[in-house]
Amino acid sequence: MNRQNGPDRPYDIVLFGATGFVGALTAEYLAAHAPEGCRWAVAGRSRARLEQLRERLTAVDPACADLPLVVADAADPDSLRALAESTRVVATTVGPYVWYGEPLVAACAEAGTDYADLTGEPEFVDSVYVRHDARARETGARLVHACGFDSVPHDLGVYYTVRQLPQDVPLRVDGFVRAGGIFSGGTFASALTAMGRQRQAARMARERRLHEPRLMGRRARAPLGAPRFSRETGAWALPLPTLDPRIVARSAAGLKRYGPDFQYRHYASVKTLPMALGGPVALGALAALAQAGPAREWLMKRYEPGRGPSAEQRERSWFRVRFVGEGGGRRVFTEVSGGDPGYGETAKMLAESALCLALDELPATAGQVTTAVAMGDALLARLRAAGIVFRVADAR
Repeated sequence: MNRQNGPDRPYDIVLFGATGFVGALTAEYLAAHAPEGCRWAVAGRSRARLEQLRERLTAVDPACADLPLVVADAADPDSLRALAESTRVVATTVGPYVWYGEPLVAACAEAGTDYADLTGEPEFVDSVYVRHDARARETGARLVHACGFDSVPHDLGVYYTVRQLPQDVPLRVDGFVRAGGIFSGGTFASALTAMGRQRQAARMARERRLHEPRLMGRRARAPLGAPRFSRETGAWALPLPTLDPRIVARSAAGLKRYGPDFQYRHYASVKTLPMALGGPVALGALAALAQAGPAREWLMKRYEPGRGPSAEQRERSWFRVRFVGEGGGRRVFTEVSGGDPGYGETAKMLAESALCLALDELPATAGQVTTAVAMGDALLARLRAAGIVFRVADAR
């Protein structure tokens, strides 16, 4: 590992995509919470919009009147290379990542710059591993995906749960997700893109398996569970085939604390039987429409990226993830909870991840790593201090 991102670079953090909906929320969080002496900047393709954002941030912290602006475009590799070489950490909100994300990852892997994003797209994560993990390991860059609601509450929630269980024994953890909130156009576009690229995603997953070394002497699995009524939560549990369980399984593969044989199952928690029956039908219909290009484009135009819920709507939003962990004769219940999952808390998680990578003492890792492997206890402490609750809960 030959980490190149030393203190001689002008910035500690550059936030790319700062003028988008989630990007602006992340910039506001940094303006309010970045510690004195942290050198950060905002980046995007329009200098005029960056200047407007800087004015908005100055109302949060007058010191932001001098906040540096970096003009860079996802379609301009030279500008991305200059951006990556100027900072220790890049945090990006520019998605769908399978369309716009790879050039920035490539620039960070080459420059030895730590990278954090908000992707929930398995195809993108697998393609980054295949194409850029090896180079990132050589330069010391940490490539950390899914630093928002995908997948921090689940990855660190399981990490926290495992710490409550005995060591060196087989462990089983089930996660049950409930949330109330409104998605933005960017999130909708990313979801439709992933649904419409299932064949490409499956092909990239197979290619990743050819490159990824096998775990020797241990097992880390995230099988798709079956729909069932969960007595632990008093609700219907519907399996969620999202990126989250894959991230958890990779954390388990990277950390021996998860034991010799680890299994995680990931569910949506639904209170009523009609919702349990109707939800998969509606999701299946949306996935079917996403397979056809014209239908997918029409759906995206109904809810274009750049828009999102109002401050009042976000204030009413919430999430709660309940975990049931078992191993070595012990059973524990834990919970992770917070406010608006898609925007307020996601902006907080991305910002705190970037601050953690830039400022905290962390394990010596490089290449494509998860939040639990790269940051673990340090990020957990940051998020708890920022108001996201991680707690041992009572049995229902």
